[in-house]
Amino acid sequence: MNQIAFTMKLLPGFEKEYEKRHDEIWPELQALLKASGISDYHIFLDRSSNTLFAFQQTSGTSSSQDLGETELVKKWWAYMADIMETNPDNSPVTNPLTKVFTLK
Repeated sequence: MNQIAFTMKLLPGFEKEYEKRHDEIWPELQALLKASGISDYHIFLDRSSNTLFAFQQTSGTSSSQDLGETELVKKWWAYMADIMETNPDNSPVTNPLTKVFTLK
């Protein structure tokens, strides 16, 4: 398993809406993520900075952010674009993180 982590930025005041949209994540999007090898996906919010921290375990080397060519992910990104910092194609602005420690 590979582990992938990155940050994103939530716009101020949209914490509850972000949680609501993810509580109601589309079943077809869940299926796509799992079919793409993502077995574990967690998103945490640092409320003091509106920074989202995402962590994924994958069976390959790609992450959810690499699925942007699919119509379903483009649709999700457009749905989320009004509450997050995004790129011109509506993809979330992400900052990849490098693992520096593992407790075994």
